[in-house]
Amino acid sequence: MEFPFFHGKITRRTCEELLSKKKKNGSYLIRESESVEGALCLCVFFEDIIYTYRIFREPQGYLRIQTSEGVPERTFKTLKDLIYTFEKPNQGLITSLRYPVKKPNTLQRSQKFESGMDSIYDEDDDDDGDYINVLP
Repeated sequence: MEFPFFHGKITRRTCEELLSKKKKNGSYLIRESESVEGALCLCVFFEDIIYTYRIFREPQGYLRIQTSEGVPERTFKTLKDLIYTFEKPNQGLITSLRYPVKKPNTLQRSQKFESGMDSIYDEDDDDDGDYINVLP
């Protein structure tokens, strides 16, 4: 499954430019980490600051996200589960995820997730394929 808010290998600077254009608290996107191989970055805009949370693939196949200090670590089976959880308030991020920032159409067609972590997009077999509901 491909997510429109996954931007692949973009720089932190490009990410910040994309999120700052929206100027909406709760805008977010996911990119590949520039400094930690195999990790993803969930980047969230809040009050003119971009907050970055790293997402790691655990040996058992689950995803683990670094959140605010003092918040218990949680793991997720899929990226969809992770996003769904953090759309709700008070889950350990600076703000809830509200506005996915989609990658430009040209990138959507040509850019695939090539870091070998394709399985983070896997869904449960009983999933009916519904897309994540994001309320404006």
